[in-house]
Amino acid sequence: MKKMKHLGTLTAIAGLALLLTGCVQRTKAGKPYGAIYDYLAVPTQHVMSWLTGMLGGSYGWAIIAVTFIVRMILLPMMINQSRKATVQQEKMAFVKPQMTAIQERQQNATTNEEKAAASQQMMSLYRDNGISMTGGIGCLPILIQLPVFAALYAAIQYSPALSSGAHGSMFMGVSLGKPSIFLAALSFLVYLLQGWLGTLGIPAEQKKSMMSMMIVSPLMIFFVSFRAPAGLGLYFFVGGIFACIQTLIIYFYRPRIRASVAEEMKKNPPKVVVPPIKPAEPKTTVTQTQRHHDNRQRNAGKQQHHSD
Repeated sequence: MKKMKHLGTLTAIAGLALLLTGCVQRTKAGKPYGAIYDYLAVPTQHVMSWLTGMLGGSYGWAIIAVTFIVRMILLPMMINQSRKATVQQEKMAFVKPQMTAIQERQQNATTNEEKAAASQQMMSLYRDNGISMTGGIGCLPILIQLPVFAALYAAIQYSPALSSGAHGSMFMGVSLGKPSIFLAALSFLVYLLQGWLGTLGIPAEQKKSMMSMMIVSPLMIFFVSFRAPAGLGLYFFVGGIFACIQTLIIYFYRPRIRASVAEEMKKNPPKVVVPPIKPAEPKTTVTQTQRHHDNRQRNAGKQQHHSD
């Protein structure tokens, strides 16, 4: 479930980056224009310029301030979603034997009817035990972040102050208007750390299924950060720190969640799905020789009856 969440987020970010790259056009003089630039980039540039003036003339601190504000607004929602996903994981642990049995039936099914019956049983198992097919993961936090990401990407990409290397465009020795492998590497490391923190306190079997995304997710962040201006890499890095904090909060809260789910399952034990339908017996085919033999026996019986 976490794999789905990370993959959906990263795919959306990568797709949006490609979309923004093609949506903003330039005149012959090099001036950017278009709906993305006019309605997202320009207002964000004004906000960043105002924050830069408030924070000592540093665009770096302005980007950090924007990231901090957005993440603080999203933090309660993100923690709530992570809590719901953790509850779903704990519930799934209680019905794991049934899930394994149904999965084996799906793998061993030889007909479409058997596959459909196994799929129906899996859906019943989820529904009857109050388990969400999406693992409690919603799209709202991702949808809220996408306009912010789009605004920052376009604002930083086409900012005259950052691209010209004006005063305040340098942050910790890094030019925020140009790609930086340093900030891309920091973003990679912080999201790698967040992925590792997400494996704490969960069963070894689930850890194995999460290992691939634990590497793929930071690699995609590195790729996007390396190709984009360093200001966006700074946004990813600070956002990754918040993601680590969110993951740690859920880690320390997990024992309470586990105890709550165990108490609920004690009062309402996991419901067993309908037993599997036995596969139909293979139909026996009557050969022509057998049919001829049966006909001869019936004819012999009729002749004997007439002679009597």
